[in-house]
Formats: sequence, C-alpha cells, structure tokens
Amino acid sequence: MKKIKKVLSLAVAATLCLSMVGCSSGQSGQSAQPSEAEGTQAAAEAGDDYHLVLKLSHVFAPEEQLSKTMDSIAEKIKERTNGAIEIQTYPQGQLATYKDGVEQVVRGADFISVEDPSYLGDYVPDFNILAGPMLVSTFDEYEYLLETDEVKEMFAKAEEKGIKILSLDYIFGFRSLMTNKVIEKPEDLKGMKIRTPGSQLYVDTLNHMGAAATPMAFSETISAVQQGVVDGLEGTIDAYASNGSAEVAKNMALTKHLLGVCGAYINVDVWNSIPEEYRTIMQEEFTAGAEEMVKAISEGEAATRERLETEMGISFNEVDQEAFAEAVAPIYENMKNVTPGLYEKLKEEIANMPK
Repeated sequence: MKKIKKVLSLAVAATLCLSMVGCSSGQSGQSAQPSEAEGTQAAAEAGDDYHLVLKLSHVFAPEEQLSKTMDSIAEKIKERTNGAIEIQTYPQGQLATYKDGVEQVVRGADFISVEDPSYLGDYVPDFNILAGPMLVSTFDEYEYLLETDEVKEMFAKAEEKGIKILSLDYIFGFRSLMTNKVIEKPEDLKGMKIRTPGSQLYVDTLNHMGAAATPMAFSETISAVQQGVVDGLEGTIDAYASNGSAEVAKNMALTKHLLGVCGAYINVDVWNSIPEEYRTIMQEEFTAGAEEMVKAISEGEAATRERLETEMGISFNEVDQEAFAEAVAPIYENMKNVTPGLYEKLKEEIANMPK
C-alpha cells in the first residue's frame, strides 16, 4: 500500500509540474516561442560541430595574383567561421581544372572551380559571348557588364544547371601573345603553333587570329616551347612574369585578344546545404577578394612590365588592333545556341555606360 501511495504521489507531482510548464509557456494554450537571442544562441550551439572541407582548384602558379587572392580568401573564411568552413587551395592544376573542374562542380562534389567564364559556355552558351575576343577594352567595361540585366539572367541560368557563381570578376589582365618573334598582324602568325587552354573559345580565337591553336596543360607548356613543340603561348603580363614564360619566350605582342578573368563556382546544392551565416561570410569574402585582386592588378601591371623589360630582357610591341578585331569577328557570328542579338546588346551597353 505504501508503494502504491508513493507511485500516486510521484504521478501527481509530475502532473503538477507539467501543468506549471504549460501555464508558463503562454496564454490560451499556445506554446511559448524562444526569443531571438535564444534562437541565435541555439543555432550557434547546433552548428558548433559543423565542418565542411572544400577543395578549390585552378591552374595559376603560386606567385600569380589569383593564387594569392584565393589563398587569402580561404584564410579569411576559415578565420571568420572559426574553422567551420575549410577551403583547401590547389594551384597549378594539381586537381581537376578547366572543363573537368567545372564538371566536378556540376556533379555535386565539395569543390570550388576557378575558371574562365568560357567554361560555363558548355552549360549556358551565352557565357561564350561574355568571354569572347575583343568584347571589352578596359576592366571597367567588363565590370559594368556584370551588373546588366542580360548578364544577371545568365547567372540565373547557370544556377538552373547546378552552378552557383560566387564571383565572376577575378580579373588578371588582358591576354596577349608570347613568342620569340615580333607579331604585328594576323599574317605574322601563319604556321605558328600557339599553346592555349582547352577552352573551345580560346582555340577558335587563336585560329581566327591566324595561328594554329594547340591546347595543352600548362604543366607541359614551358618544356613544349623549349623543345619547339609549340612556337609560343598566350597569357597576361602578370603570368608572363611568374609562371616561367619569360624564360622561353622573349617577346610579347600586345594583341589583348581576350580579357584574362576567372570566376569561382560551387555546386548549388552544396552551397544551399551550408548554414546561412557561413554562406554570408563566404560570399562577402569572395566578393571582396575580387575587388582587391582587380586593384592589385591595375596598380601592379606597369611595374611588372618594367621589371620584365629591365630584368628579363622582354620586348613588347603594339599590333594592328583593327586587323585582329576583324579576324575574330566571325566567332560571334558562328557561336551556337547563344541568345540572338545578345552580342549587339552587350556592345550597346558598353557604348552607353556612364563615363
């Protein structure tokens, strides 16, 4: 009997406790909601164990500005997220790059691909126009295009294909020809094999300019020039000074045929799976990194050219820009599956941009 009374007493006590909790939780039988501060604290506590490792891949040498920028972004994100987001950077093609890198993103790997916008053209053809030859003549013109409705729509289409573009303006300079011969007009390139990245747009551009485009991994390029497998390569002044090109090619023809620019891409589902507070931090750092990189390149290009001339014996020459522009014009006419009239719209946007 004593045991039964004890059990009943415990049951009554438990019922009273539950009643008191119900009364204190709110009126009219409604459950109390946690305060904003409590919710934030709970979210933070829930995320204490969150840890994501992302591998970031590109082809640039450690000494190049893009490598430095990506390393800095990774460090800042790790610091600001208290190690929750760890981005491991792999320069010089140690992991998948170019088309294979973007494919890793589309497949949903924990991977960030840093590539030229033309590689997005395999999924959204209009990006081929944005990355096309001689579309812009200044950094500002390109930056302006990124804010237009036409380009914003391209971003949205990329997301439909599973690609979240974190930033598309890691500008590292205009690309020109690096050979051991002075090139002034398209005819001067006849019979010359010029190394290009594997992008079809790059291949088409060099072929239309008069060369025989030769796609190959950059890790093979310097020795290929030394051995005469190719007659030169194309790239920016920054790359010229830091990736070994100046050792094997002593002249740069300033064709400025393509704007050297990369974007940073991550899979949409991977991105959406990251807690919002960390996504905000990541986006802020990728955006700020692009701004800092453009500033560094703009301020450092003249000094880099002078160093190439005085310390490495590099010569620079101007070219017939009109002749080269005319030579590459058919590329836009022959682009497949692009939005009709988009090239003309983008050129009109540039013509009307505020000065």
